[in-house]
Amino acid sequence: MDQSKMKIAYVVTQRGTKKYWTRIGVAFVNRDGSFNVKLEAMPVNGEIHVRDYVPREEGEESGGPTLLKKAGNGHLDEAFAEPA
Repeated sequence: MDQSKMKIAYVVTQRGTKKYWTRIGVAFVNRDGSFNVKLEAMPVNGEIHVRDYVPREEGEESGGPTLLKKAGNGHLDEAFAEPA
């Protein structure tokens, strides 16, 4: 499968000053630009954040909520400021 067509669905939870990203599903881009989304969980706040799939390095931790800066998913914390 073309990795550029695969997305990951997350719920972002703030606890104190830290944000935790929990993977809750995947999304696939169709030829017409629409998405097929397969969720394994639903966020209680109703917000889902969808990001491009970034393969993890071999030997990295997986499973459970992780602090974004340690997640190894290729995304920086500063890029995800809460909307005003």
